[in-house]
Amino acid sequence: MIVEPSPQQGIKQQFSDEYPFESHYLEIDGHRYHYIDEGSGEPLLMVHGNPTWSFIWRDLVKDLSRDYRVLAVDHIGCGLSDKPADYQYVLNRHIENLGRLVTSLDLTGVTLLAHDWGGAIGMGAAVRMPERFSRFVLLNTAAFRSTRVPRRIAVCRVPLLGALGVRGMNLFVQAAIVQAVEKKDRMTPEVKAGYLAPYDSWANRIAVHRFVQDIPLNTQHVSYQTLVDVEQGLGQFRESPMLLIWGERDWCFTLEFLKEFQQRFPQAETCTFADAGHYVLEDAHERIIPRVRTFLEGA
Repeated sequence: MIVEPSPQQGIKQQFSDEYPFESHYLEIDGHRYHYIDEGSGEPLLMVHGNPTWSFIWRDLVKDLSRDYRVLAVDHIGCGLSDKPADYQYVLNRHIENLGRLVTSLDLTGVTLLAHDWGGAIGMGAAVRMPERFSRFVLLNTAAFRSTRVPRRIAVCRVPLLGALGVRGMNLFVQAAIVQAVEKKDRMTPEVKAGYLAPYDSWANRIAVHRFVQDIPLNTQHVSYQTLVDVEQGLGQFRESPMLLIWGERDWCFTLEFLKEFQQRFPQAETCTFADAGHYVLEDAHERIIPRVRTFLEGA
């Protein structure tokens, strides 16, 4: 464990009211892996996707940490974690890093909450250490293969053009704070700053681009087998308590992804929001929190 702050730690001042949490770091292979750790009790582990970071969980952290130990991570390259230029930004590495945190903190009886890429990463860690995970809350995500890639994301994978748009012009992050949210009034200047601040330069947007490139669409892709392993391991949680939360207006992780989860986990509870998009935690957090609390108390 290390305590030295990330070079980007100072950016928290831009959105301190929204994200008033103490930072913690785990050193993994010489890189700082940032996470927050609030409250005490049963552990709730929150895993974000792309292009967000632990900031997206802030409303749930504030509320649930009154009764639970709530942890939310930043993947290497994201949020307040280090953003090395020479790094293997692939699914297996992200799963390994999350697993290192779980074992380092000796977390057991974990409830996983995962959004977007957090589904594949979080469920990947659970598949590898099922004895440490007890229940699951999945929000607009996937943990299985799919060839459904929206055109606006596919274009970001085009060589040179993708790098120019994602890393050079920051179009991916900028577009997300508009297109992934239905309730535009919730994107206040401070909230926008929270999403944008960690990704303020070409260098700091490396993981945003690599996540887009890491979508495994064919058997030759470096992350294809990793995702197959995650998918094949899901069955062991078929009887585990699970809550599926979905923003119905998500153009990326559409209702088709929800249907596949429901087929794989027929016992899962489902809660959908007709007026919410991909950033369902922005559009509906005040309705999600009591639903999650009910699930945790009953599971």
